[in-house]
Amino acid sequence: MMTVGSGLSSRQSKILNDFENELDVLTALADDKRQHLITLLCEHSREGLTVSEITRMMPITQPAVSHHLKILRKAGLVTYDKRGLESIYRLTLREPFERLEKNIHAMSVWIN
Repeated sequence: MMTVGSGLSSRQSKILNDFENELDVLTALADDKRQHLITLLCEHSREGLTVSEITRMMPITQPAVSHHLKILRKAGLVTYDKRGLESIYRLTLREPFERLEKNIHAMSVWIN
């Protein structure tokens, strides 16, 4: 990460730092399989989906689904609730997207 001492203004440094803090979200969203997974969870937002259900809807293995869900959880885009032996996954996009929107807005104000 660059610092103010490296020729950046404090405003530039803050914006870059804010984006750096969102790398997990941006990385999670960059993968086409995770994008597909997010759309499935959007379609089933009320009831959520189990790993088994997601696996039946996607052309990837159960371990791959679990791997992608782990990345989405780490990024704060997905949460789960235990129901017996199964976990029900749901999206939690609002907060991460609001942070991204704020960062993009700060960048656009800075540019204009």
